[in-house]
Amino acid sequence: MVKKIAIVSLSAGILGEEFVKHEVEIGVKRLEEYGLDIKIMPHAKSGIEYVKNRPEERADDLLAAFADDSIDMILTAIGGDDTYRLLPFLFDNDALKKVVNNKIFLGFSDTTVNHLMLHKVGLNTFYGQAFLPDVCELESNMLPYSAKFFEELIHTGRISEIRPSDVWYEERKDWSPAAIGTLKVRHENQGFQLLQGNSVFEGKILGGCLESLYDLFDASRYPDSVALCEKYELFPSISDWKRKILLLETSEEQPEPALFRKMLIVLKKTGVFDVVSGVLFGKPMDELYFEEYKEIMVEVIDNPELPIVANINIGHATPRCIIPFGVNAIVDANEQVIRFVYED
Repeated sequence: MVKKIAIVSLSAGILGEEFVKHEVEIGVKRLEEYGLDIKIMPHAKSGIEYVKNRPEERADDLLAAFADDSIDMILTAIGGDDTYRLLPFLFDNDALKKVVNNKIFLGFSDTTVNHLMLHKVGLNTFYGQAFLPDVCELESNMLPYSAKFFEELIHTGRISEIRPSDVWYEERKDWSPAAIGTLKVRHENQGFQLLQGNSVFEGKILGGCLESLYDLFDASRYPDSVALCEKYELFPSISDWKRKILLLETSEEQPEPALFRKMLIVLKKTGVFDVVSGVLFGKPMDELYFEEYKEIMVEVIDNPELPIVANINIGHATPRCIIPFGVNAIVDANEQVIRFVYED
C-alpha cells in the first residue's frame, strides 16, 4: 500500500504557476484524504520558465525521489514536450540506473519518454494519469472511473483489469476558480472497438503518446531531440518490441489526419508493427478525427492479421484508466476486458 507520494515536474512546470493554485490545493487535499503523505519535489513548483530552462534540476528531482526510501510512488504533475532533455543527466554515469528501484511511477503524455527511460533501466511503470489532470479534477470528486484505477493502484500497487467506461467527457474550456464544482459534459461511451484481427491477443504493453514517440524520430519540434534520443538509444530495439502490445494515443494537440498519417508512417519505418502482437489505441480528446484516425491506422499498418483495438479510455480523453507496462496483458475485445497476469 502506498503511504507517501512524490510529485515531480519532468516536463512542463505548470504546477508552480499562480493560475493553477486552486487546482493544486484541491489535489493535495484529495491525496491527504486518501491518508497519503505528499512530497512535492524541490523544483517541481518553480514555474514554467524556471523548469523549462533547467532540465538538470528536473532530473535531480526524479533521482532524489527514487533515492528516498520513504517514497512509495512517483506521480508526474503533468506532461509537456521536452522531457527528452533529461537524458544526459539521467544516463551519463548511469545516474538513473544507480538509484532506480521498485517504486510506482505514474504519468502520461510527454511522460511517455520518461516511461521509455525507466523501461531502459528495467522498471515496470504505469501509464495513464497525472496529478493536475486527474487528481486535481475540478468536479467535486475525481471522475469515478479515473478514481477507481487510482485507488486500486495506491491500495494494491497493481491494476488487475480494465473495462471500458460507461461515459466519456468533453474537455473543459474553463479551469478558473469559477469552474470549481462544475460538471464536465458527458456522453455515452461505446466500449472497446476491434478494428481488425483476432479478438483475443496478449503481450506486455508499451508505448504512449504518438506525438512524443514521433519526436524521437523527427526534429521539427526541437532540433536536438532526434540526436539525443539516438545517442542514448531511447527507442527500444525491435527485438525488445517482439510480442509486445503497442499502446498509442494522441495528445491535446489533436493532430489533423494528414499529420496523424505521417506520424504513423514514421513509426512504421522502425519495424515495430511487424513484430508486436497487437495495437491498443486510446480515445482521442473530444473524439475529434476519431473515425479518420481508425481508418488511417488500418491503412498504414496494412496487415489485416495484426489485432487493433480502439477506444481505450487512456491518454488525453477523460476519464482515464491506468495501464501497467511490463506486465502480461490478455486483451479480449469480445468480452470487453484487458486482464493483467502478474508473475509473483
